[in-house]
Amino acid sequence: MGELLWPGDARAGDVLTDEAFLAAMVRVEQAWLDALVGAGLASTPAVLTVPPLRGIADGTESGGNPVIPLVKALRAQSPDVHRGLTSQDVVDTALVLCLRDVVDRVLVDVERAARTLGALAREHRGAVMVGRTLTQYAVPITFGLKAAQWLSGLAEADAGLRRVRAELPVQVGGAAGTLAAVVELGRDREDPVGTAVALVHAVADGLGLGDGTPWHTRGRNPLAATADALVRLADALGHLGADVALLSRPEIGELREGAGGGSSTMPGKANPVLSILLRRHALAAPQLAATLHLAAATYVDERPDGGWHAEWDTLATLGRRSVVAASQAADLVAGLVVDTARMAARVAEAGETLRAEQRSMSGGSSDGDYLGATDLFIDDILGRAARVWENL
Repeated sequence: MGELLWPGDARAGDVLTDEAFLAAMVRVEQAWLDALVGAGLASTPAVLTVPPLRGIADGTESGGNPVIPLVKALRAQSPDVHRGLTSQDVVDTALVLCLRDVVDRVLVDVERAARTLGALAREHRGAVMVGRTLTQYAVPITFGLKAAQWLSGLAEADAGLRRVRAELPVQVGGAAGTLAAVVELGRDREDPVGTAVALVHAVADGLGLGDGTPWHTRGRNPLAATADALVRLADALGHLGADVALLSRPEIGELREGAGGGSSTMPGKANPVLSILLRRHALAAPQLAATLHLAAATYVDERPDGGWHAEWDTLATLGRRSVVAASQAADLVAGLVVDTARMAARVAEAGETLRAEQRSMSGGSSDGDYLGATDLFIDDILGRAARVWENL
């Protein structure tokens, strides 16, 4: 069920819901328990089952995070659950797992939108339309170039998302990020520190994540970088939505959404709903990333008093909204109606206004199409996009 105040939320499905996050925390605990058993540091293996959400949610306030009631519930399944970990290890790694799911979902719809935009750029590379700067007529462009520029924004955002996804790390550091408890578990081994590090590697491998030194307070880069990549996508989608909304105004009418939304009081009115919802996301997303950066900047000690806690719901909100926006964008461009006749009529109507710069450059002549390197730019963008998405 979606949220009433964020139309389209249902598109995100179970991504970063409470249920999904609880399941991700159990995955982390399972991976750690398996690593302990595999290293001979725990004697009670178990296939952990996800406890009822309500019981965990009801117990979060007393300790300030959901891991405390979760561990209590899981220890009924194995007393070795959570040995050597701390709450932040579980929360952070579970967040990383959920963010990976977000990025995977987003990338699917970004590709879907990109393939449509590639086709539009090719189909309309010669469809001349008026270019507008600062709300006024400027010089001629083609709709193929406009579609290619939208595509370029998606390609750049896609590259950033793929980069952060590949770098998402596990978080295992123990109470203060020193692995002291894990080293203590292996104190009878020839190399207790090496044993502890090997456990971290095993968990990272089991979860398909990177490993490295704990990042309890160190910049929070894995989370902030993922948020920034999602916001760059929001920027690109906001540009797309704003352009479509503007060009679908009745007095312009060069584009329209294939399935525009209706009005509660005006029959026949077709609002560019998906475009509007993309703009909404683009307006709201940067503030969510700003919250994460502010939280990171105020981190103190080896676990902060509030900054860490501010991240969780912020990331969940940004993640779900990003999934929604990518899906809406793919549907928007798939159904986009391009009125090239209206574009041509607008060019004819603008007349010599569009040729003013050309005349100033040529000493009075206004011959030729005056499209400059438009074809070259379209080909360049399509070529770069084809290296991202095969057979685009």
